[in-house]
Amino acid sequence: MIKGILLGIVLGIAGVAACVYAYFATGRAPIAVEAAEMPFERKFARMGLHSYLDKLPHLEPQVPADEKNLLEGAKVYKSHCAVCHGLPDVAKTAIAEGMAPKPPQLFKGVGVTDDEAWESYWKVKNGIRMTGMPGFKGHLTETEIWLVTVLVKNADKITPAVKVELTGSPTTLAAPGAPAVAVKK
Repeated sequence: MIKGILLGIVLGIAGVAACVYAYFATGRAPIAVEAAEMPFERKFARMGLHSYLDKLPHLEPQVPADEKNLLEGAKVYKSHCAVCHGLPDVAKTAIAEGMAPKPPQLFKGVGVTDDEAWESYWKVKNGIRMTGMPGFKGHLTETEIWLVTVLVKNADKITPAVKVELTGSPTTLAAPGAPAVAVKK
């Protein structure tokens, strides 16, 4: 009886593995950006990410969230992050529109302001597989990573000076998919 139960479990696991393999090997998995998500794609990705992050040390920001650091963070953000994650009051870029999953627009809605700073730091430093989020370790200094982290953590509280640094003007206009054009007043 026990042998039959164990055989059933082993065959069940092997059957599921064979079905998953066949799903990908036969080209049935959605690959195009416009295609519908795979079954449970978002759930499994989030579950894996959060389970992994929960095991990491929760570092405190290495730079204070003062005006000087937010301005410096804005410079780094413009150069490395804005093309995917957007700018305040500016339409998404064609790159951001063409990604799957869609990158969060960090200056619209909540963004990552509700995430702990250490979590955003880890994501900027290491990237996230299968999302298009690159890791910047080796491309940005530790200080630059923390400057961006502090900026996005406080994206809902930026000052007019930081907004000007990000957009080039307090008022910025852009057509959907077009680069931002600063309005001179």
